[in-house]
Amino acid sequence: MGIHDGHRRRLKTEFLIRPDAFPDHKVLELLLFYANPRADTNPLAHALIERFGSLTGVLDATPDELCKVPGIGEHASVLLKAVKELGGRYLAGRTSVEDIIRTTADACRALHPYFFGARNERVCLLCMDGKRKLLGVRKICEGNVNAVEITTRLVVEASLSLSSSAVILSHNHVSGLAFPSTEDRATTVHLREILAQVGVLLADHIIFVDDDAVSLRDSGFYFAEE
Repeated sequence: MGIHDGHRRRLKTEFLIRPDAFPDHKVLELLLFYANPRADTNPLAHALIERFGSLTGVLDATPDELCKVPGIGEHASVLLKAVKELGGRYLAGRTSVEDIIRTTADACRALHPYFFGARNERVCLLCMDGKRKLLGVRKICEGNVNAVEITTRLVVEASLSLSSSAVILSHNHVSGLAFPSTEDRATTVHLREILAQVGVLLADHIIFVDDDAVSLRDSGFYFAEE
């Protein structure tokens, strides 16, 4: 029996009883048990949060950044990245393809998981049938932290691949505000015209920044020609 076994058993029991009451550093300590089976992971959990500022910052860090923290090796960095990926997939999986997208809030709930923890700019397309039933969300492209090029061909192909009647374009700003730029507005109008030629309505364009989201339609920057 290792010298930390008793503490680990107690921590696991406490977590199973009240996981929602666990502070971030204890959740991280518990997780690191599985990457560092013989080490005291409490100081390591505190060191990670001190280095990156929060549990969110730890999960957003790259493997190279994580491995610069003494005590974090390949196993721990891979485990932390896997946890973040699982979180995003869990949120995405809770969105049913049978959902009806009646409001902007419905669209944001369906789209937000696809931008969960994103470090680069990406573009996604929410596809609906004529009754606004969700057909699926397609990732169109991903770029660097400065810009992402929305490819018209890929948007059209994604729309037609699910036989969409209407779509909602979405992308994220990695930093700054969820406010549409002049380029965002011009791209939206351009795509509306192209999609109309193939019988698909561009219903809206939503921009995400962290947990914030802005609808161009609701903000008066875009008018869908239904």
